[in-house]
Amino acid sequence: MHVLVLGCGYVGRELGRQLLDAGHDVTGVVRSETSAEAVAADGIEPVRADLTDPGAVSTLPDADALVFAASAGRGSVAEARSLYVDGLRAIVSEFEGREFPPDRLLLTSTTGVYGDHSGDWVDESTPIDPERPKAAVIAEAEGIVHRSGIDGTVARFAGLYGPGRYRIDAYLDSVTAGWRNSVHRDDAAGALAWFLTEDVAREETVLVNDGTPVDRWVFADWLADRCDAPEPEKLTVEERLEGLSESASLRVASQKRCRNDRLLELGYELRYPSVYEGYEPAIDAYRRGEEP
Repeated sequence: MHVLVLGCGYVGRELGRQLLDAGHDVTGVVRSETSAEAVAADGIEPVRADLTDPGAVSTLPDADALVFAASAGRGSVAEARSLYVDGLRAIVSEFEGREFPPDRLLLTSTTGVYGDHSGDWVDESTPIDPERPKAAVIAEAEGIVHRSGIDGTVARFAGLYGPGRYRIDAYLDSVTAGWRNSVHRDDAAGALAWFLTEDVAREETVLVNDGTPVDRWVFADWLADRCDAPEPEKLTVEERLEGLSESASLRVASQKRCRNDRLLELGYELRYPSVYEGYEPAIDAYRRGEEP
């Protein structure tokens, strides 16, 4: 199987590595030369292209499966729309019209599309209600995938963590009350690989998370104890909201707990069933004075 990873970044590169290990061919689409070099170092065939440029998209190679894992990062809402809506729509149109169109199209989405549920549980049957503008854009992207002529799968990721994204120092400084829903990078990529290699989740939306929401205050105290550090400052949501922008306020105030029943029903076995297991390698590195 040849997989074209559109946006071969934090999750995309790990997906590429896992697919290569399983004997598949992977091409990773990136924008910069630096990213291309990093992708090539992993053994992934790099292609430089701007996914918001239809002309560049037309030059991309054929593939058996597309994985749209691009990120607009901290860009504006307009930039997010250019990528997730205009760019994705152009990609779908391009590949639908090819002589040999791909068999699968996967989109990496976010549980942010649910909005606030006051700490209640959410799953695939829960109606989405995106409050933040970027989450609304991504919800629109989900619709593009499901309306496409290619069998689509939407993977809604909870908060990503893993190498380079443990943020231990931040947790040991101060922590805001609320629920943390998480998925380790290796499981985020692993779930995508599972959908493709096991040929499951066609025309589905699946929540990709560890299914073990944790109380942030409790987790932070556990982390401090494991790191031989003082207990961090505890902030209420109301205290944290002071001085934040509207978008940041919506993110902090949004509370929900994410289930992963469907992911497990599809046969995926988590490498890290909770952040407690997922943080152990980082804690060991931290205690050695290394960057986790």
